[in-house]
Amino acid sequence: MGRNREPFASLVLYHAFKWSVVSPVLHAYLRGRIYGAENVPQEGPLVVVSNHASDFDPPLLSCCLRRPVAYMAKEELFRVPVLKQAIELYGAYPVKRGMADRSALRSALNCLTDGWAVGVYLQGTRTPDARITDPKLGAAWIAAKAQVPLLPVSLWGTQHVLVKGSPIPRPVPVTVRIGQVIDAPTSTKREELEALTQHCAEVINAMHDLGR
Repeated sequence: MGRNREPFASLVLYHAFKWSVVSPVLHAYLRGRIYGAENVPQEGPLVVVSNHASDFDPPLLSCCLRRPVAYMAKEELFRVPVLKQAIELYGAYPVKRGMADRSALRSALNCLTDGWAVGVYLQGTRTPDARITDPKLGAAWIAAKAQVPLLPVSLWGTQHVLVKGSPIPRPVPVTVRIGQVIDAPTSTKREELEALTQHCAEVINAMHDLGR
Protein backbone atom coordinates (compact mmCIF):
# COMPACT_ATOMS: atom_id res chain seq x y z
CA MET A 1 0.00 0.00 0.00
CA GLY A 2 1.58 3.30 -1.07
CA ARG A 3 1.68 6.65 0.66
CA ASN A 4 -0.40 9.61 -0.49
CA ARG A 5 2.10 12.31 0.51
CA GLU A 6 5.82 12.86 0.73
CA PRO A 7 7.40 12.31 4.19
CA PHE A 8 6.77 15.22 6.60
CA ALA A 9 10.50 15.94 6.97
CA SER A 10 10.81 16.29 3.18
CA LEU A 11 7.93 18.76 3.10
CA VAL A 12 9.55 20.86 5.82
CA LEU A 13 12.89 20.94 3.98
CA TYR A 14 11.17 21.74 0.70
CA HIS A 15 9.28 24.72 2.10
CA ALA A 16 12.33 26.02 3.99
CA PHE A 17 14.50 25.98 0.83
CA LYS A 18 11.68 27.27 -1.37
CA TRP A 19 10.82 30.34 0.67
CA SER A 20 14.36 31.22 1.73
CA VAL A 21 16.13 30.76 -1.61
CA VAL A 22 14.25 29.53 -4.68
CA SER A 23 11.11 31.68 -4.59
CA PRO A 24 13.02 34.98 -4.04
CA VAL A 25 15.39 34.11 -6.90
CA LEU A 26 12.53 33.15 -9.23
CA HIS A 27 10.27 36.12 -8.52
CA ALA A 28 12.69 38.95 -7.70
CA TYR A 29 15.79 38.10 -9.75
CA LEU A 30 14.35 36.16 -12.69
CA ARG A 31 11.00 38.00 -12.79
CA GLY A 32 9.25 34.65 -12.89
CA ARG A 33 5.77 34.18 -14.27
CA ILE A 34 3.75 31.03 -13.50
CA TYR A 35 0.67 29.94 -15.42
CA GLY A 36 -1.52 26.93 -14.63
CA ALA A 37 -0.52 26.34 -10.99
CA GLU A 38 -4.13 25.40 -10.30
CA ASN A 39 -3.65 22.30 -12.49
CA VAL A 40 -1.24 20.65 -10.03
CA PRO A 41 -2.61 17.86 -7.78
CA GLN A 42 -1.28 18.72 -4.32
CA GLU A 43 -1.07 15.14 -3.11
CA GLY A 44 -0.72 11.66 -4.51
CA PRO A 45 1.91 10.22 -6.87
CA LEU A 46 2.47 12.10 -10.12
CA VAL A 47 4.89 12.00 -13.06
CA VAL A 48 5.95 15.52 -14.02
CA VAL A 49 7.29 15.78 -17.59
CA SER A 50 9.06 18.86 -18.87
CA ASN A 51 11.63 20.27 -21.22
CA HIS A 52 15.13 20.90 -19.88
CA ALA A 53 17.69 23.59 -20.64
CA SER A 54 19.41 24.53 -17.36
CA ASP A 55 20.69 23.22 -14.03
CA PHE A 56 18.24 25.68 -12.49
CA ASP A 57 15.24 23.75 -13.85
CA PRO A 58 14.66 21.25 -10.98
CA PRO A 59 14.33 23.74 -8.09
CA LEU A 60 12.41 26.28 -10.21
CA LEU A 61 9.93 23.67 -11.41
CA SER A 62 9.42 22.24 -7.92
CA CYS A 63 8.89 25.75 -6.55
CA CYS A 64 6.19 26.50 -9.14
CA LEU A 65 4.35 23.22 -8.50
CA ARG A 66 4.04 24.02 -4.77
CA ARG A 67 5.17 20.51 -3.83
CA PRO A 68 8.48 18.62 -3.85
CA VAL A 69 9.52 16.89 -7.06
CA ALA A 70 11.96 13.96 -6.91
CA TYR A 71 14.77 13.90 -9.49
CA MET A 72 17.67 11.54 -10.14
CA ALA A 73 21.15 12.49 -8.92
CA LYS A 74 24.52 10.86 -9.54
CA GLU A 75 25.40 8.09 -7.09
CA GLU A 76 28.61 9.80 -5.92
CA LEU A 77 26.61 12.50 -4.10
CA PHE A 78 25.06 9.87 -1.85
CA ARG A 79 28.48 8.92 -0.45
CA VAL A 80 28.95 12.32 1.21
CA PRO A 81 27.80 12.38 4.85
CA VAL A 82 25.08 14.93 5.66
CA LEU A 83 24.67 15.77 1.95
CA LYS A 84 23.29 12.25 1.43
CA GLN A 85 20.60 12.75 4.07
CA ALA A 86 19.75 16.24 2.82
CA ILE A 87 19.27 15.35 -0.84
CA GLU A 88 17.32 12.19 0.06
CA LEU A 89 14.94 14.31 2.13
CA TYR A 90 14.60 16.65 -0.85
CA GLY A 91 13.58 13.71 -3.03
CA ALA A 92 16.78 12.91 -4.94
CA TYR A 93 17.45 9.27 -5.77
CA PRO A 94 20.77 7.75 -6.89
CA VAL A 95 21.60 6.68 -10.41
CA LYS A 96 24.65 4.57 -11.24
CA ARG A 97 26.81 5.60 -14.16
CA GLY A 98 26.40 3.19 -17.05
CA MET A 99 23.14 1.85 -15.61
CA ALA A 100 21.15 5.08 -15.67
CA ASP A 101 18.00 3.85 -17.36
CA ARG A 102 17.39 0.71 -15.27
CA SER A 103 18.37 2.29 -11.97
CA ALA A 104 16.41 5.49 -12.59
CA LEU A 105 13.22 3.69 -13.56
CA ARG A 106 13.31 1.47 -10.48
CA SER A 107 14.03 4.39 -8.15
CA ALA A 108 11.32 6.51 -9.73
CA LEU A 109 8.74 3.78 -9.15
CA ASN A 110 9.80 3.55 -5.50
CA CYS A 111 9.36 7.31 -5.08
CA LEU A 112 5.87 7.14 -6.58
CA THR A 113 4.95 4.40 -4.12
CA ASP A 114 5.98 6.81 -1.35
CA GLY A 115 3.61 9.50 -2.66
CA TRP A 116 6.13 11.73 -4.43
CA ALA A 117 5.82 13.67 -7.64
CA VAL A 118 8.64 12.39 -9.84
CA GLY A 119 10.24 14.70 -12.41
CA VAL A 120 11.33 13.32 -15.78
CA TYR A 121 12.86 15.39 -18.58
CA LEU A 122 11.10 14.18 -21.69
CA GLN A 123 14.22 14.37 -23.86
CA GLY A 124 16.41 12.95 -21.10
CA THR A 125 18.95 15.76 -21.33
CA ARG A 126 19.28 19.50 -21.83
CA THR A 127 18.55 21.08 -25.20
CA PRO A 128 20.05 24.45 -26.21
CA ASP A 129 16.74 26.02 -27.28
CA ALA A 130 14.64 24.30 -24.55
CA ARG A 131 12.45 22.58 -27.15
CA ILE A 132 11.82 18.83 -27.23
CA THR A 133 12.80 17.22 -30.53
CA ASP A 134 13.56 13.62 -29.53
CA PRO A 135 11.30 12.57 -26.62
CA LYS A 136 12.08 9.35 -24.75
CA LEU A 137 9.55 6.76 -23.54
CA GLY A 138 10.74 6.58 -19.92
CA ALA A 139 8.13 8.92 -18.42
CA ALA A 140 5.22 7.17 -20.14
CA TRP A 141 6.57 3.76 -19.09
CA ILE A 142 6.87 4.87 -15.46
CA ALA A 143 3.33 6.27 -15.51
CA ALA A 144 2.01 3.05 -17.05
CA LYS A 145 3.78 0.77 -14.56
CA ALA A 146 2.70 2.84 -11.55
CA GLN A 147 -0.70 3.77 -13.03
CA VAL A 148 -0.31 7.43 -12.10
CA PRO A 149 -1.12 10.55 -14.17
CA LEU A 150 1.35 12.79 -15.97
CA LEU A 151 1.64 16.58 -15.72
CA PRO A 152 3.27 18.47 -18.63
CA VAL A 153 5.31 21.56 -17.75
CA SER A 154 7.14 24.06 -19.96
CA LEU A 155 10.14 26.07 -18.75
CA TRP A 156 10.81 29.13 -20.90
CA GLY A 157 13.97 31.24 -20.68
CA THR A 158 16.02 29.09 -18.32
CA GLN A 159 18.61 28.34 -21.01
CA HIS A 160 19.78 31.96 -20.69
CA VAL A 161 20.23 31.97 -16.90
CA LEU A 162 23.76 30.56 -17.05
CA VAL A 163 26.11 31.21 -19.95
CA LYS A 164 29.40 29.45 -20.60
CA GLY A 165 32.31 31.09 -18.83
CA SER A 166 30.19 33.01 -16.30
CA PRO A 167 29.60 31.59 -12.79
CA ILE A 168 26.95 34.20 -12.00
CA PRO A 169 23.31 33.59 -13.01
CA ARG A 170 21.92 36.26 -15.32
CA PRO A 171 18.70 38.12 -14.35
CA VAL A 172 16.74 36.98 -17.41
CA PRO A 173 12.94 36.59 -17.44
CA VAL A 174 11.65 33.05 -16.84
CA THR A 175 8.14 31.73 -17.50
CA VAL A 176 6.74 28.40 -16.32
CA ARG A 177 3.53 27.03 -17.83
CA ILE A 178 1.75 24.03 -16.32
CA GLY A 179 -0.66 22.03 -18.48
CA GLN A 180 -3.62 19.82 -17.73
CA VAL A 181 -3.13 16.43 -16.07
CA ILE A 182 -2.89 13.56 -18.57
CA ASP A 183 -4.21 10.11 -17.67
CA ALA A 184 -1.78 7.22 -17.31
CA PRO A 185 -1.38 4.82 -20.25
CA THR A 186 -3.54 1.71 -19.98
CA SER A 187 -0.62 -0.59 -20.85
CA THR A 188 3.13 -0.67 -21.47
CA LYS A 189 2.67 -1.51 -25.16
CA ARG A 190 5.22 0.41 -27.18
CA GLU A 191 2.72 1.96 -29.58
CA GLU A 192 0.68 3.39 -26.70
CA LEU A 193 3.77 4.71 -24.94
CA GLU A 194 5.00 6.32 -28.16
CA ALA A 195 1.65 8.01 -28.80
CA LEU A 196 1.45 9.39 -25.27
CA THR A 197 5.09 10.53 -25.31
CA GLN A 198 4.55 12.39 -28.57
CA HIS A 199 1.40 13.99 -27.16
CA CYS A 200 3.30 15.19 -24.09
CA ALA A 201 6.07 16.63 -26.28
CA GLU A 202 3.55 18.48 -28.42
CA VAL A 203 1.78 19.93 -25.38
CA ILE A 204 5.05 21.10 -23.81
CA ASN A 205 6.38 22.59 -27.05
CA ALA A 206 3.06 24.36 -27.66
CA MET A 207 3.21 25.94 -24.20
CA HIS A 208 6.86 26.89 -24.78
CA ASP A 209 5.91 28.57 -28.08
CA LEU A 210 3.62 30.93 -26.14
CA GLY A 211 6.81 32.58 -24.89
CA ARG A 212 6.80 35.10 -22.10
